[in-house]
Amino acid sequence: MSLDSMTKSIDAAVSGFFEPIAKWLGEVVFYSVPVGGTDLPLIVAWLVVAGLVFTGWFGFVQTRKFRLAVDVVRGKYDEKGSAGEVNHFQALTAAVSGTVGLGNIAGVAVSIGGVGATFWMILCGLLGMATKFVEVTLGVKYREVHADGSVSGGPMHYLPKGLVDRFGSRGKTLGKVLATLASAMVLFFGLFGGNLFQINQSYAQLVSVTGGESGVLGSSAGALFFGILIAALVGIVLLGGIRSIANVTSKLVPAMADIYILACLTVILVNVTALPSAVGTIIEGAFNPEGVAGGVLGALIIGFKRAAFSNEAGLGSAPIAHSAVKTKHPASEGLVALLEPFIDTVVICTMTALTIVIASPDSWKVGNGDAQGVTITSDAFATVMPWFPYILTVAVLLFAISTVLTWGYYGLKAWSYLFGRSKASELTYKVVYTLFAVAGSLLTLQTLVNMADAVLFMLAVINIIGLYLLAPVVKRELNSFLEFVRARKAGEMEEADEDQEPVKTTV
Repeated sequence: MSLDSMTKSIDAAVSGFFEPIAKWLGEVVFYSVPVGGTDLPLIVAWLVVAGLVFTGWFGFVQTRKFRLAVDVVRGKYDEKGSAGEVNHFQALTAAVSGTVGLGNIAGVAVSIGGVGATFWMILCGLLGMATKFVEVTLGVKYREVHADGSVSGGPMHYLPKGLVDRFGSRGKTLGKVLATLASAMVLFFGLFGGNLFQINQSYAQLVSVTGGESGVLGSSAGALFFGILIAALVGIVLLGGIRSIANVTSKLVPAMADIYILACLTVILVNVTALPSAVGTIIEGAFNPEGVAGGVLGALIIGFKRAAFSNEAGLGSAPIAHSAVKTKHPASEGLVALLEPFIDTVVICTMTALTIVIASPDSWKVGNGDAQGVTITSDAFATVMPWFPYILTVAVLLFAISTVLTWGYYGLKAWSYLFGRSKASELTYKVVYTLFAVAGSLLTLQTLVNMADAVLFMLAVINIIGLYLLAPVVKRELNSFLEFVRARKAGEMEEADEDQEPVKTTV
């Protein structure tokens, strides 16, 4: 049996076995109700309501403390001797690398829901900043610092510890159950959504620009070579832990984001006369969409779905990476984390949408099914830079690898919570994870990928319940950090006054 026929047989067998489970789980997690002529997935409403609640609860922290968040990333409030493994900037880029990827480049294609969905996507991204602040503050507050200096955090730690902290023995059992479920869900998505799917899609994109199935990488042997190469790179970095991952992502993510945003700006500037019209089109489409099911509400729901699926605010994944930060004040990293949805959804997704609307004005029209996903984005860039689709392929590939690395770390922390932190246990996980990377270039396992999406958003239900219960803890931590900031500023002012030479006077 050839490698190609073998992989097809495996795909068919796995799909046949898991199809009923995946279908049932998807129907439950993404259950929709008819609202104003369109369908509203309740899980999306759950995430958006959380953003609204936390925005109000913390007094629009995402706007009031935005400048402070930037200062924290720059290291202005760092303290020597803080526990942790990486600095604020590295923690941010490691977390961003888990969310910025195909969803921002391909998922923003606006042919479904109309161009007005972009407006609502931005609004939902702004709300998600508050949710991200809450969950990451808790992640650092209840993290576990091990004897070797390594750190473990995330919902599997702050749910049990936080519930006991607030409710005593009454929260102990519930906390352990929720932590175990959270770990299993993170691990499942890490293997299939954060690893196998990313490798599979990046390989498909690479094949498409290298001659298709008849090209050098189109064969099963080419797929196997690609999978082994990526698995080797991922395995080497993963062995180094979060420090190694952060060192890679802190260079990779900003570089690729800069290149991508610069390309968007190039297309926009070349067509700068069309910019006001494009912005007007987006705003008009938000409140007066044409041909969108459900009208304004339909565009709003599509925009909220894109944002929710893009920045992962409330899903509980990002706190795992942020928990490794060097800090004595949990809320400091919570403020850093609120920049994540801003970068991911407000900046990169918006730049993508503007580029598409300006350069390919017909691609967003509802009912235009000639091009989908990354093809729409690629065609928009090609109108100004015919060679850029090749650069875009590299960007997709590198963003996918960074996502695989970050989810490898997330999965490791979930695995360690479930099976222990012994060297043998962690090595077993790393071997399994790299093998899944190889499989990603050969197998689609679409049924399991669909299940992974459902499992991750099921985690949001558990996680956000915990965030509501533990929000008072976050408020205390925020007030504590703000007191520290005020004291630091007062000390700097006193030092500045002492450094000034006394004014000389003459009689």
